Parts: sequence; structure tokens; C-alpha cells
Amino acid sequence: MKDCERILQEHASFPGKKLIITDGVFSMDGDLAPLPELCTLAEKYDGIMMVDDAHASGVMGRNGRGTVDHFECHGRVHIQVGTLSKAIGVMGGYVCGSRELIDFLYLRARPFLFSTSHTPATAAACMAAFTVLDSPEGEKLVKKLWKNAKTFKRELKKRGFQFKPSETPIVPIHVGDAAKAFEFSNQLFEAGVFAPAVGYPTVAEGKARLRAMVSAGHKKEQLVRAADVMAEVGRPLGIIPS
Repeated sequence: MKDCERILQEHASFPGKKLIITDGVFSMDGDLAPLPELCTLAEKYDGIMMVDDAHASGVMGRNGRGTVDHFECHGRVHIQVGTLSKAIGVMGGYVCGSRELIDFLYLRARPFLFSTSHTPATAAACMAAFTVLDSPEGEKLVKKLWKNAKTFKRELKKRGFQFKPSETPIVPIHVGDAAKAFEFSNQLFEAGVFAPAVGYPTVAEGKARLRAMVSAGHKKEQLVRAADVMAEVGRPLGIIPS
């Protein structure tokens, strides 16, 4: 936050608007952006606040409304973007903002101008997903997701896994060595557990990890079984103590 304010101060005399952009949820560690503090800086330095909620849509806030709702920053964020390919389960993305912004993007945004539009079936699937999210059933699904995430993290810790505390259902299992991380992921896949490995340049060198993600559709016995398999595979690789 101090570094962000320093940059804003250095460009205080800049004639144009300052744009502060942040993820709502950071995808590699599952941590949350300090959105209220960033909004305060945007207001203090007459900036535009933009949030990428790709990993928060359908997860954070009431009925999955995202980090703006989670932090109660309504009216303080000028642009909210997200994806329709993660929690929504279809494809594409969205931009929320002022009427002027949307009209500007219609005319100037290359991904909009030079891309083929969604099929009617894709658009209908996206609309159906949001209808579910905005219903009592959607509220139950979001609560089940969080319950499953807590269960899975607890089961992994029981088996000796150490991972950076995540504020979301994203579970990063740090390995360090990229070759070992990908070997761990491959062996898990052969054993029936899908946990993709992530290495450089997506993350820093020596910071390779597996990224596990549960869903509201998982049953407790499936999560326990996944944790068992991860321990069985990870122990011989030295991921957890023998």
C-alpha cells in the first residue's frame, strides 16, 4: 500500500487520470486484495479504481457477487471485470462500469471489435448460471463451496501438508522445485486426483506449486479421499514428512 501511494504521489501532477488496477482474489495464493484501502487511495488521488474479479465472481460476497460486495465497497469501484469461464462455468468475460465506459469499449476495445460473439446457447448458459447464483439455491451452493474448502484444507493439514494460509477456496501447495511439482501433479493425475502444477514464468523461479480447487459439487468423502491420495503420492517425493 505504501508503494502504491508513493507511485501516486510521484505522478500527482500528471494531467490525466490515474488508474489503479488489482485482482480481487490473487489466483496463485488465494489471498485477497486490500480493496477498501486501495479505494481510499483512488479517492485521495482522484484516481480510477478497477478490480479484476475473475477468481471472486461466484465465490466472494453475497451469492458470489465478488470482492466489491465482500468488502462493501459499493460505489467506490469504477470498473469491475471478470470471467464467465470459472465459477460461472461457461466462457467469455464481462465488464461492469459507467454507460460512458461501456460505449467507449464498444467502439475501441479490440477483443470486442475483432472477436466472434458468443453463440445464443453460450449466452443462455451464462444467464442461467447467474440466475442460479442470484437465487436461494445459489446462496446454498456458495456456502457449500466454503464448507468444502475448509474441510479439504483441514484434511490436508492432518496429513502433514504445509501451505500458505488462503483466504479463498484456492489451495496452493508449495513444492519449490518445478520438476518435482510437475512430477507430483502427474502422479496425482494417474491416481485420480487433478491438481495442476504451476511453475516459472507463471510464478517466480523456485516457487513452483500445485494449485488445488474444490467445488460445491464435491462430497466430503471425495475430499478425504483426495487428501489421502495426495499424502500417499507426496510422501515418497518428500513433499510431506515420512
